[in-house]
Formats: sequence, C-alpha cells, structure tokens
Amino acid sequence: MQYAVVIEKAEGNYSAYVPDLPGCVATGATVEEVRAEIREAIVFHIDGLREDGIPIPEPTSAVGYIELAA
Repeated sequence: MQYAVVIEKAEGNYSAYVPDLPGCVATGATVEEVRAEIREAIVFHIDGLREDGIPIPEPTSAVGYIELAA
C-alpha cells in the first residue's frame, strides 16, 4: 500500500500528515527526519486500527503539482 503524505514547512521544523489516515501526523527537524517519523506513524496507526478491529482505509488521495507561468 502507498499512502499520500503531505509535508509542510513549519516555523521551526517540518510536519507531515496522511490525508487517508485522519490523525496520523508526525514532526521532524528536517525533511528526512519527518519522512522517517511519518513512516513509523503510519505503521503505528495501522497497527492500532487492526488491534481495535477498525477497517484500514484504502489509499485514495493523490498528490501532484500544478505548474503556473511566472
């Protein structure tokens, strides 16, 4: 499974969230760190859903860029 992850620059760090897994978030000092943290958060989140007997949401979000003329 592949989930879309949004990484945003915050005031003093980076934050990440997964649109298809509400509540699945992470922070890190660098982009590389927040990527590692969100990967762990996704695994933890899905494990928690399984333990609680809650269906795991299918990935449905897509990520892309829109190019604009300057």
